[in-house]
Amino acid sequence: MRVIVKAPAHLHAGNFDLTGDLGRLFGTVGFAIDYPLEIEVSRYWSVESNDSWAKLYAQHFIERFKLEGLRVNVKRRIPGFCGLGYHTTLALSIGAAASRIYELNLSIEEIALVMRRGAITALGVYALKVGGFIVEGGFRVDRREQMIPPLIFRYPVPEDWLFVVAIPEKPREQMAKLREKEKGILRELKVMPKSLSSDLSRIVLVKIIPSIIEGDLESFGEGLTSFNSMLGDFWREYQGGRYCHPIVEEGIRIMSSKASCACQSSWGPAFYGIVKGESKAKALADELKGFLERNGGGEVFCAKANNSGMTIMEG
Repeated sequence: MRVIVKAPAHLHAGNFDLTGDLGRLFGTVGFAIDYPLEIEVSRYWSVESNDSWAKLYAQHFIERFKLEGLRVNVKRRIPGFCGLGYHTTLALSIGAAASRIYELNLSIEEIALVMRRGAITALGVYALKVGGFIVEGGFRVDRREQMIPPLIFRYPVPEDWLFVVAIPEKPREQMAKLREKEKGILRELKVMPKSLSSDLSRIVLVKIIPSIIEGDLESFGEGLTSFNSMLGDFWREYQGGRYCHPIVEEGIRIMSSKASCACQSSWGPAFYGIVKGESKAKALADELKGFLERNGGGEVFCAKANNSGMTIMEG
């Protein structure tokens, strides 16, 4: 049996409660975008893959369920260590494919727990499960890494809202090294002031969520940019500034003048904005391409939201 999985990348806006005094931590806001990972998976007598991370995740899943084996062909990648969720998306896609092939009937949440992805922030889990604009409610402090945070809000992103995403090359090595320390940083993370968690939660509840329901991109973007930049100041001591690198900071300044929002995704270095209409998206993408060419190179692309999640096809 052979299956093909297409799974969306995701973009973080941030986490609204790093205080934990109400019994939960993190709580993530973000999007699934139509910039897909594509893998082909088949039953096999051992483990074989053209991607070292895919082989690692497949091996882990096989050992957990004592399966015969898997062959994984990563046909289209998402750039890794840049804030688009490559490793979570890859791990969950492999698990979903293996579950289909071996008729395990596992939910995406069960797969996430097996693969040890999505227990701190579950944006990647719900990007694959339902797509769209996502808000999850954080994990219970007494069940850290033992549960998948619950989905508390999901809404389809309008078709004419386009994401312009830039990935500067120069900061990628630096950010890959930071991500290697991520688990330790998150375990020893300073407590967010209660007032900041309150302000961030209020922005999500009475600015960001109502605006997307009303289709008001300007208000939505204002809320999202404020939310992301306030979080950037909280993470400053870990990533070196409000944003992870001066190139990202300057890129966000450029984006802010042309897009309805400008945000860094997770640790970066990917940053993104949302505009209405293809002509505006193309013009902004062209400007950012020129900016990156003058500053060490990188990639810029435009994408719509993915409002449906991953697809699994037998073939």
